[in-house]
Amino acid sequence: MSDPAEFKRAAAAAALDFIHPGMRLGLGTGSTAEAFLELLGARVARGLEVVGAATSERTADKARALGIRVADLDDLAPLDVTIDGADEADDALNLVKGGGGALLREKIVAASSRRMVVIADQSKLVKRLGAFALPVEVVAFGARSTLDRLERALAIAGYKNVAVTPRNGAEGLFRTDGGNLIFDCALKVIHDAPALASVLSQVPGVVDHGLFIGLASHLIVAGPDGTRILERKAS
Repeated sequence: MSDPAEFKRAAAAAALDFIHPGMRLGLGTGSTAEAFLELLGARVARGLEVVGAATSERTADKARALGIRVADLDDLAPLDVTIDGADEADDALNLVKGGGGALLREKIVAASSRRMVVIADQSKLVKRLGAFALPVEVVAFGARSTLDRLERALAIAGYKNVAVTPRNGAEGLFRTDGGNLIFDCALKVIHDAPALASVLSQVPGVVDHGLFIGLASHLIVAGPDGTRILERKAS
């Protein structure tokens, strides 16, 4: 097995061991999360009873098409477990997420869960976060002024001359399910993810960012040598 898509599916299959009848699930967004949805849908078709809170409209539509029952997060929380992918993960299970544009809902769902199990192919496990451009979600009102504040905050935090690019979609600027915009920050290397997360959260106009700190409880990584599970160490 050498196809990244097969590694994603292998990680998704391993995540099924965390699922039990009657659970309330967080359903992630992205290609790896969709692989999990397909496997979960097959289990549901054979009689598994679960209900999920979706992290995006796309995920909700796919889940329903697969026969997976979907309900509002407020009706389900606290969730038993969220299964989601990541754009990057380090050994401490800090994550970069948001490549699919659903970072805000993904973080809300993850924070509403007793456990967050991240599934990924081995290329997503890195020594340091940052090679993947960090998504930052901002409100559309005053977005240009928010961009200025964001760039200044990054510079003060030690990330100078960073390319911060508004994300484009099929029809102009990309809009999240909540109607917000996304700026992608090409940081290259993040030296202290928790510290940067704190800095970004204080910028007026920033709704949230793609750094997920202390949320993932397990990381399932699949590669040519098989599948392994990393568990976050207690702090």
